[in-house]
Amino acid sequence: MLKLCDVNDSGQSIWLVAPGVTVGRDQGCDLCIPDDSIAKLHLKIAIKGDQLTLGNVSGGSQVLVNGKSVASACHLKLNDRVTIGSRTLQIVDPKVTKLSSSKAKNVAWALRANHKAIAGKVFPVKGGAVVGRSDECDITFSLSHLSRRHARMEVREGLLFVIDLGSANGTFVNGRRITESRVRRGDELRFDSLSFSVVGPADDLDRTAVRPAISSHLMKSSRLVSGETAAEDVTQRSFAVPMGEQREEAPNMAESLAGESKPNFSMKAMGLAVLLIASIAGYFWLKTLGVFS
Repeated sequence: MLKLCDVNDSGQSIWLVAPGVTVGRDQGCDLCIPDDSIAKLHLKIAIKGDQLTLGNVSGGSQVLVNGKSVASACHLKLNDRVTIGSRTLQIVDPKVTKLSSSKAKNVAWALRANHKAIAGKVFPVKGGAVVGRSDECDITFSLSHLSRRHARMEVREGLLFVIDLGSANGTFVNGRRITESRVRRGDELRFDSLSFSVVGPADDLDRTAVRPAISSHLMKSSRLVSGETAAEDVTQRSFAVPMGEQREEAPNMAESLAGESKPNFSMKAMGLAVLLIASIAGYFWLKTLGVFS
């Protein structure tokens, strides 16, 4: 399966799966890139089987494929480079292509304003940013209900966190007041009543499949079916029997053991009896011969 990746930031990527993907600045795009040089909806890639078809839907913004301008549509293939605004994206196969990862340093996170006065305006968060009323903050809003240094945004290993800096009116993630919290793409982040939508990379779809552990009774069954000796299993079963069942089976086991010992005892007694009879017969026979006077 192929991916569309930012060549300078592999954290900004999207799997190319049917029927297609969209790329742009708007949060509703499959690959959202918070960059003012990119249109809200910049391009679409239609996917049908192994065929990729790029469509420029920006309404006038430039799209370059391998350095050549695309006015409407063109086909894409593995390793093609697509340039939109200040970003260059590449069609890659993750199994064979290794891009430099700046995920911990250069993941493109941003805040998109929901307040009607600045609705739609995007505020990039590069590595970290302090939000507040003071001119010294990285993102400044001249609003009296914000604290001078209200909150700090931090990017750690490619993940975005928000830390409240002891603000009077609080910092909220999806309506819940927080002291420190991770925020994800699509979350609502609010500083008092000033609301933003979080813009950034979606969590990667790559996941390690964990095979469930095989239960012990299934393992035993498979060994028995394969014809292996089950002496170990017999021992384990004797310990696995509940206590109530052990008490009921103990007498039967004793009887079984006693029953197994009876044949051995009878054979010994019979042997002794035969020896005794032979000895007595021998004595009388010797006496008749005059050996004993």
